[in-house]
Amino acid sequence: MPRPHDVVFPRRRERSEDRRKEGQHRKLLDEFFDHPALLAVSRLVNRGLFDSIDYPISTGKEGGVFRATAGAEFRAVKIYRIGNSVFRHLPPYALEALRRESSVKNFGGLIFAWTRREHTILGRLADAGVRAPHPYGHFRNVLVMEFIGSPEGMAAPRIVDIPIEDPAALYEDLVLQVGRMARDARLVHGDLSPYNVLLHDGRVVLIDVAQAVSADHPEARRLMERDIRNFSKFFGRLGFEVEPADFLEAVGGKTIGPPPAEA
Repeated sequence: MPRPHDVVFPRRRERSEDRRKEGQHRKLLDEFFDHPALLAVSRLVNRGLFDSIDYPISTGKEGGVFRATAGAEFRAVKIYRIGNSVFRHLPPYALEALRRESSVKNFGGLIFAWTRREHTILGRLADAGVRAPHPYGHFRNVLVMEFIGSPEGMAAPRIVDIPIEDPAALYEDLVLQVGRMARDARLVHGDLSPYNVLLHDGRVVLIDVAQAVSADHPEARRLMERDIRNFSKFFGRLGFEVEPADFLEAVGGKTIGPPPAEA
């Protein structure tokens, strides 16, 4: 059985730029891979979900996503930080729902529940045919997902970070995926923006879905309208004008929100 440290940024045989890379790796080890996180990673390795963690794809205040090797393939490993920073900007309705779902009050337990929630939502999206990372498993604050990128291991970019050659095609694909999420998965993303949509092989992939709410939630319509307005502005900056009302109708806006009260 490998030691926990041996599966995180394994020591490379080639020595070029090793000092700089090892310094960066040490900083990330200190930030993300404390002893409990290393034990969680080791547990998932022992389950056969991946072999080793290679390097970070993205990091932020709430956590980080790392590329991992799994045999001849790659996986994405998301690690949430343990602490209240994850929930500092979480909307009250999402935190309330999480507390209700998990029946725990301490930050550690809530983060474990948040990780489990993202795994569950990704599974619902997969069942509905929504293009999002497939979930492979989770333990404590570590989530293992499908790696979205090239066979050579290059991660797919966010749409905000690249030139968009065909905004109309991007819009049509986004409408399809968001519509499936609302109609078939009965979920509203709740934080959809160009920062959490990837472009892979010319098609959009939705990510960062842990805060999604049921399409019947009292806040669902407001959240969807906010997401639509944000994306309409994004398309406008690309020179492709989209009316928010048309966008909302295209993704099934009439099906979003609590059912009308009976007379």
